Amino acid sequence: MKLFSRIAVVMCLLATANGIASAQYEGELSAKRRVFPDIGSGVRGLKSSASRTYILSSAGLQVFDAKEHKLLTVGTASAGASFPENFDVDADGQIYVADRGANAIVIYSPDGNRLRSVPVQAPLYVAALPGGDVAVSNLQDPHLVVVYDKNGRDIREFGELEDISSHADLNRFLNSGFLATDARANIYYAFIYSPEPTVRQYDRNGFAIQTIQFTEIEAFATAQAARKEIERQERKGKAPAFKPILTAVGVARDTGEVWMALHHRLLRFDKDGNRQATYQLYTPDGARLEATTILIEKDRILIGSDNAGIFEFERPELKLAE
Repeated sequence: MKLFSRIAVVMCLLATANGIASAQYEGELSAKRRVFPDIGSGVRGLKSSASRTYILSSAGLQVFDAKEHKLLTVGTASAGASFPENFDVDADGQIYVADRGANAIVIYSPDGNRLRSVPVQAPLYVAALPGGDVAVSNLQDPHLVVVYDKNGRDIREFGELEDISSHADLNRFLNSGFLATDARANIYYAFIYSPEPTVRQYDRNGFAIQTIQFTEIEAFATAQAARKEIERQERKGKAPAFKPILTAVGVARDTGEVWMALHHRLLRFDKDGNRQATYQLYTPDGARLEATTILIEKDRILIGSDNAGIFEFERPELKLAE
């Protein structure tokens, strides 16, 4: 039997560190349907703004309307982009592309016209902020995040590196991270390779708010194996080659909840960093789904998988609240 919205839920009561009981739900989360069926492999980014959905895949950065009709492609060679690594969209619909090949953040108008660029050495991830500011992560800066204003000036840097490796270059690589924002322009930095899945939250000025980390017993074996692999590659002294621990992150702009994807597992944390649920992800026909990008919308979740496409899920916490 085809499963469209399967949430097999078991409720457990666990004591938190301060002795207050909290509800925690474990179960399966199955997609309602596959969306944007023409999008195939290489899905790396999902964003939405007004009635548009933006998708970065091996086919480039494409923009779709509410009925999933393609409106335009951004970042073609003729548009001046060479290698879109990541992107974000601001409240006005302007598109910020982290173009690693061009060593720049390239800004496009809502209709795909190139407006300007900000020189950044090998940018990896980008987050649009109010007023034309843009937050960027790369592997060159000694901080996790650098913020540029609309004129391309470096106006602040923040975020201390985690001590993951004793080798400086390797440690900088292992501190690679995704960027996300919420409705208050808070900035979230999600560590891709940290043995313990970790997301740090900062306000838009770079002041630390909280650290959200998955350190419970079921994460121990994976963390231990990751640390052994780091030690092994330290001894080899070659170019790093690690499998990601955290494969995607999404932030619910309406609630501030943080969703971490650990391959085919999806963890939901409330705005205060308390884990509320863990789900195994499945396609509508029951195959496991490994998340490479997450978009939390008001009434649904879109999850992209590198080799399986994009799928629509109900937001399970909204269903439980009914």
